[in-house]
Amino acid sequence: VQLQASGGGLVQAGGSLRLSCQASGSIFAINAMGWYRQAPGKERELVALITSSGTTNYTDSVKGRFTISRDFAKTTVALQMNSLKPEDTAVYYCYADIPSGPWYRIRNVDYWGQGTLVTVSS
Repeated sequence: VQLQASGGGLVQAGGSLRLSCQASGSIFAINAMGWYRQAPGKERELVALITSSGTTNYTDSVKGRFTISRDFAKTTVALQMNSLKPEDTAVYYCYADIPSGPWYRIRNVDYWGQGTLVTVSS
């Protein structure tokens, strides 16, 4: 399974960006997809997650500004980021929790995309 993310870039504070991610490979189901981010000198943190049932989870700092959506039939997830702040500057990583493996030993596996840089200037 591979995750391909796109949509990062440079934007001024108050602006918007949309990140997209598509999973490809041997996929018969998706438990959840989402986005993490890592700012310089900081640990990677969860930004937003959405499950196959549509349940969402956001880190407090992005609530009301970011919206995650998914189309698991197309194995895609998107993150609409509005009212961006300089503190949102980070490398954003697409994440997916996907059942994988042979039929007799299927396990939930965490997959990561390559990361896309979001820079918000003040």
